[in-house]
Amino acid sequence: MSIDYYDRNGGRFFADSAYADLARTHARFLAHVRDGGAILEAGCGSGRDALAFSKAGYAVTAFDGSAKMVELAREHCGLPVMHMRFNEVAWHDAFDGIWSCASLLHVARDELPGVMMRLANALKHGGAWFMSFKHGTTDRHANERYFTDMDESLVVNAIRGTGLDPADVWISSDARPGREGERWTNAIARKI
Repeated sequence: MSIDYYDRNGGRFFADSAYADLARTHARFLAHVRDGGAILEAGCGSGRDALAFSKAGYAVTAFDGSAKMVELAREHCGLPVMHMRFNEVAWHDAFDGIWSCASLLHVARDELPGVMMRLANALKHGGAWFMSFKHGTTDRHANERYFTDMDESLVVNAIRGTGLDPADVWISSDARPGREGERWTNAIARKI
């Protein structure tokens, strides 16, 4: 359902998100990732963050489940972007960092543990994984999309369920202009 939304509305979503300033969040995440390391962007959307990490000297692998977003991300970031879904992730100990900004929130809550375990397995020991969810505790449908909302305790428990350490958890406002009133639960997990 959510993927269909992005396939139909990719251009509008791109315009709303491709230029949002996440520099401070990038810096908070990259403080935990070795310089020049390999980063997986899981659910890359517009390719905004893949581009930022590539420009900063990291080796970026990116994927998205929406064919339209893959096309737009490739054009925007100039990197190969794979068309795949979270349940197809099969890497093991491959990445120094994983970035899943506003992407895991479309995974159904009962499927989230399995998806998170796949991503945790893709992370190297010593690596860091950023994730963000709309702040809350509900499972809901809004604007033709499914959302799994998480508060601090839910995201901490989900991270601990993968065997990773919830190293940093915080609440932030939306970075997109005009959406500052929306709250996000952010976390950086470490594989130690």
